[in-house]
This record gives sequence, structure tokens and C-alpha cells, in this order.
Amino acid sequence: MIRKRRSRLTPQEYIDGILSKNPFILSRAITLIESQLESDNQLATQIIDKLMPHTGKSVRVGITGVPGVGKSTFIETFGLYLAELEKQNKKVAVLAIDPSSQRSGGSILGDKTRMEKLSNHTNAYIRPSPAGNSLGGVSQKTRETMLLCEAAGFDVILIETVGVGQSETIVKGIIDFFLLLMLAGAGDELQGIKRGIMEMADMLVITKADGENKKAATRAKSQYKHALHLFPPNEAKWTVPVEICSALENEGISDIWKNIEKYIEQTIENRFFQHNRSQQNKQWLHQTIEERLKRDFYKNENVKNQLVELENQVANGNRNAVEVAKELLENYYQEI
Repeated sequence: MIRKRRSRLTPQEYIDGILSKNPFILSRAITLIESQLESDNQLATQIIDKLMPHTGKSVRVGITGVPGVGKSTFIETFGLYLAELEKQNKKVAVLAIDPSSQRSGGSILGDKTRMEKLSNHTNAYIRPSPAGNSLGGVSQKTRETMLLCEAAGFDVILIETVGVGQSETIVKGIIDFFLLLMLAGAGDELQGIKRGIMEMADMLVITKADGENKKAATRAKSQYKHALHLFPPNEAKWTVPVEICSALENEGISDIWKNIEKYIEQTIENRFFQHNRSQQNKQWLHQTIEERLKRDFYKNENVKNQLVELENQVANGNRNAVEVAKELLENYYQEI
């Protein structure tokens, strides 16, 4: 049996589908954004441009942490809490970034399996995406995906990052609130993660605070609070709180959301919230320019024809990498 190929939607059909909160159209639009095809990129750009007036109304939360901290378990419990709030019934979108293999380029994309309850909730949407070649713990298209989710009416966007270490700090450039998950009882808690990420965190949460580990979590909370006092004041004038929680026993989850709400209220009042988003939009512009220049350079036929031979010369030590790069760039700029 030959399966009929899905017809290509028009830009307006995508726009109407997203604004009407159709999850299937939203997923197809995100696939367009993640595509490497130039025709798909052009269509995605049209869609995002038309949807921009409908974006910006969500709370954007980045969630990261050390390996084994239980990000997926925490996000499912936290997401269900938000989706089931009696008075609010928040619509929650989870953008889960999976690490890509440096050999094959493939990703497991198993977050829907790990968050089974949340993925089946009517107020939730989970989209796993490969990190690709991005070193920032987020997909290169995460920002655009987030905007589509906002246009589709989601109130809270949770971005689960790869958790790769220092380079992950780029996630700070696309979210409002940066939540850092930590473990207790793993030894040298204060050495367990790079200082750079801790300085960017808007809240620290010690996870798995249940059973025999609860005492260790409470002790770690005190240590982190003391350590944070040594850091300089942040730009938002926000005192970074430290909380403990158990996603398995659903304890401490409400306190985390109360802190996020308090942060949003305070930063809107002192005008940091809008300032931060404006700066992020500028950063988006420059990142887009850099990505486009890099892509066009490597797609250039003359560059592709010269590159293999020049790579071999550099690899063999016959030529200097800086000199070869300069030569390639000069030839490219002369051509264009």
C-alpha cells in the first residue's frame, strides 16, 4: 500500500493552525524550522514574521543541571503542577533538547517516553529536538520554536537543556528565568558545577530530597546559600533563592513556582524584564547573521573545491591554519 504524501501547507494555513492552537500544525511548523532545506527556511521565516505580534506573553524558563540530577523527572512533575493549577490551568510547552552524536549526528529524542504523564495532558505539549552542532545546550532553532509555542497560546515554556557544562550558558540568552538543578550527597557540592553557570542562575534547586537523602539536601541548601553570598549582585537586583524538592513525592514544587512568579513580578516592576528581552532580541539578530554567513561560506562552490586540499595541508603541518583561513575568506569576499 502506497502512503499518500502530506500536501504542503501554505504560510496562512500554518499561521491559522497555530493561532487556533492546533498541535499538529504546530509540530509541522517546528519541523519546517528545524529543516536544512532552503525552501523550508524561507517558509518558516514568513510564518514567524507574521506570528511575531502574537508572541512574548509566556514565562520562559530554562532548566539545566548536572548529569543524573533528574531533569526529566523534575520537569514532568513541575509541568503537571502548572497544568493542573486549580485557578490558572497553565498551558505548558516543554522544549527538550537531546544531545546529538558527533559521529552520526543522530539523537535519541526520548523525552516524550520519559515524561509520559505530562505528554498525555491536554494542557501540555512536549517537543524533543536534537542539539545538532550547537555548543550552547540548546538547539539553534530553539528560540524560533519557543516563539511558535507562544503564538499557539502556551503560558509557560520550559526549555530543558542538554546539560553539557560551561558552554551551556548560552541558554541564558533566550529565557526569562534560569533554574539550576543540583544534587546533594554526591561529594564536593560546591565543586560540582562551573561557577559561570551558578552566577547566571536565578534559583538553585537541590533535587531528590527524599528518604535518607533529605538531610543531605537540607545541608547542601545551607552550603549553597552561603556560597551565593560571595557572588556580586546580579543585574536584576534579585536575591537568588535556594530550594529543595522531591519530584517523586511532589514536595517543594509549589515553592519553586512561587519564586518564579515573584521574580517575574519584581523584574517587571524594576524594568529589567523588558530590558533583558530587548537585549536578547539584539543577540538573536547577531547570532542569525553569524549563522547565515557561516552557512553561505561553506555552501560556496569555490570554498568546497579548495577546502579538502587546504585542510590536508594544514593537517600535515605544511601551512598555517590562520593563513589558510585568511586566504579562503579573502577569496570568498572577492567573489561575492
